[in-house]
Amino acid sequence: MTPVIEMREGISRRARLFVLFLRMTLRPLMHRMPFTPRVLRYLYLVDVLAFFFISPRGTRKQKVDFDGFKAELVCGPGVGRSERIILYFHGGGFVVAGLNTHRRMVSRISAAAGAPALSVAYRQLPEANLAGSVADCVTAYRHLLDRGYRPEQIIVAGDSAGGFLSLAAPLKAIQEGLPAPGGIVAISPLTDLDDAAKLAHENLRRDAFIPGDRLGLLRELVLRDMVPDPLHSPVNGALADLPPVLIHVGTTEVLRADAELMAERLSAAGVPATLTLWDRQPHVFQIFADLCPEGLESIAEIGAFIRALPLARRSTEVA
Repeated sequence: MTPVIEMREGISRRARLFVLFLRMTLRPLMHRMPFTPRVLRYLYLVDVLAFFFISPRGTRKQKVDFDGFKAELVCGPGVGRSERIILYFHGGGFVVAGLNTHRRMVSRISAAAGAPALSVAYRQLPEANLAGSVADCVTAYRHLLDRGYRPEQIIVAGDSAGGFLSLAAPLKAIQEGLPAPGGIVAISPLTDLDDAAKLAHENLRRDAFIPGDRLGLLRELVLRDMVPDPLHSPVNGALADLPPVLIHVGTTEVLRADAELMAERLSAAGVPATLTLWDRQPHVFQIFADLCPEGLESIAEIGAFIRALPLARRSTEVA
C-alpha cells in the first residue's frame, strides 16, 4: 500500500503577506527565546491572554474537568446531536497554548465535521513531560469510551505537538488494551523526536515560523526524566492497528519531513493514509484562517474526511 499524496497548488496574496510577517517577527522570537524553567513557568499566560479571541458566532462550549487538567466540549455553529465526536489536542510545542488559543479553529473544525469536539488542555512543560501529556490524552479518550461512545465514533485530531499526540495517544491506548478510534487527523504534526532528517531537509531554512535547529532542545525538554527510546516517536510505533489517517502540512514546513515519513510508515503498515501538501502555507495555517484563506479550505477538507469515515464497527473489532 502506498499513501495517497495530494497537492494543493497556489498561495493567496494574503497568505504570502502573512508568511512574510511570520518570518520577520515570530521566527526570530522563537529562535532567541530562552526556554529556561522560569520562562516555561510563565508561558501559560499566552493562553490566558487569548481569552478575548472571538469564536465563530453560534459556538457553544461546556467546561469538562479532569483530574489534573482541563477540557471543554466545543460545538461549532449549527452543530447539534451527532453520532461522532472529535477529540482534539492543541499544539504549542508542549509548552504553550491551550483551550483559548485554539477554540476558534476547533469550532470551525466542529462545524465542518458536523460533530462536537472535546478540546483537551493536557499537562505541558514544566508541569509534565511527554509521558504525562500522552497519559492525559489517553485519559480523555477513555472518558469518551466510558461515556458510551463507540470507538469508531471518536475521531482523534490535533496540530503540531497536538498532531504528535493525535498519533501517540491512540498508540498508547491500544497498547493499554483499548480499541482504536475511528480516524485520526494530524495537522502539521511532529511525528519523530529524532531531528536528523529535519536538520538535513531543505525546509530547515524555508520554514516561516519554526527554527528547526531548536527541535533538539524541545526533545531534551519533553523527555525529561524519561529513558530515551525510539518508540516515544509515533513514527516508530506499532502502526498496523491504527484507523485511517489524514495529514495536512505546508510544503515549506520543516515538519513536512515528519509528515511524509509518517504517511510512508502508515501505508507500509497497511493503514489508509492521505497526505495533503499545501503550497507554501505556514505551520498550522488553519489556525490563521482569517489571514490565510487556504486554512478554511483545509478545514472544509478535514470536515469532509471525518464525515466520510464509517460508523460501523470494523470487521477486526467485531471478530
